[in-house]
Amino acid sequence: MSKVKGDIEIDNVRGVTGTVEITKEMFLSVLNSMKGDRVIWAVVALLALFSFLPVYSASSNLAYLYGGSGDTFKYFLKHLVHLLLGFGIILAIHKVPYHYFKGLSIIMMPVVIVLLLLTMAQNTTIGGANASRWIRIPFVGVTFQTSTLAAVVLMTYVARYLSKIKDQVIGFKETILPLWIPVFIILMLILPANFSTTAIIFTIVLLLTFMGGYPKRYLVGIIVSGALFLMLFILSAKAFPGVFPNRVDTWISRIENFTDKEDTKEDYQIERAKIAIARGGIFGQGPGKSAQKNFLPQSSSDFIFAIIVEEWGLLGGTALLFLYMLLLFRLIIVAHKSKDVFGKLLVIGVGLPIVFQALINMAVAVELFPVTGQTLPLVSSGGTSIWMTCLAIGIVLSVSAKRTIDEVKEGQNEDNPLDVLSKAL
Repeated sequence: MSKVKGDIEIDNVRGVTGTVEITKEMFLSVLNSMKGDRVIWAVVALLALFSFLPVYSASSNLAYLYGGSGDTFKYFLKHLVHLLLGFGIILAIHKVPYHYFKGLSIIMMPVVIVLLLLTMAQNTTIGGANASRWIRIPFVGVTFQTSTLAAVVLMTYVARYLSKIKDQVIGFKETILPLWIPVFIILMLILPANFSTTAIIFTIVLLLTFMGGYPKRYLVGIIVSGALFLMLFILSAKAFPGVFPNRVDTWISRIENFTDKEDTKEDYQIERAKIAIARGGIFGQGPGKSAQKNFLPQSSSDFIFAIIVEEWGLLGGTALLFLYMLLLFRLIIVAHKSKDVFGKLLVIGVGLPIVFQALINMAVAVELFPVTGQTLPLVSSGGTSIWMTCLAIGIVLSVSAKRTIDEVKEGQNEDNPLDVLSKAL
């Protein structure tokens, strides 16, 4: 009996050991498939893992409003599915050689223009209100925010064109059709429904052209033209309110409310967000113990930073800000180490809006900015925001992975290739 018992115990140990080895091999296989900047991978993973706590907590408001039962678990699962699909996008995109995105941007430009036109032409209703930023995908019933995809495609397109004309003497007229006409078409199609996204895109495009060596005297003219067009658009929207989508009045009222401090819905949201931040103090009320999540209409998306500070305190908010600043630092490092102009501009073009969006979201919660509707990247709930952020991260990692491979190849003749690999990673 003792022999049989001993044999069973040995077999059990072998079985457990074999399972551990298989799990270890699978884990190592996944790690080996993750190329590029490891710090960016770590930041993205930390943001995604942390997001489950505030989303699960803040979604109780949505559960009571639209579910009736107050069950927040389905929102937790929905957020999990969005993040899993997002990480699938990163894994797929970061293995694509980033030079392929040059041609893809040309192909995708007319596609996103058509999508933006369709978005303006239809009246999608989400949560009982008109939402002219989204388009509903037929048959599957999933809503998609077309402006976020358009932003990534446009940045890639601009980076491609600037890298093409680098070190060339070129006049302003030569750049109107291939560069500025596509830029202003995209901006004009996004502006009526989403002023904040339009402003971010225009700012990053100006930054890219400046970094790409575009003549500064022409940039001044572009800035003046953009300001004049915006003024004309506002005057036209005021004079003919029925012609433009109804969100024009929304973002105009938000700016007016921010400057005049009128008692409006946006003012109510800001006041509740400030109360949440004040209640958080240094250490916070604790996970899941937010009170203002029951009053903030967009507690799991636009104002999730206020809920985070309420539950996790100033320390939690500072830690979150540190992660985004670390991401910005690594974006600069990846852009600096890229060996061609397209890679440098591509990283800045698709990566910098992520950090901009995060800072704007936080600034809105503390009333440094008017209400914009910008989510907190990788933390707020919402499929399109997560997926397009992951698409941008995948592109950045594609550039970083190419640089890593080049450094490893250059170090093949060195005495210790492992040292070169470790430096590249």
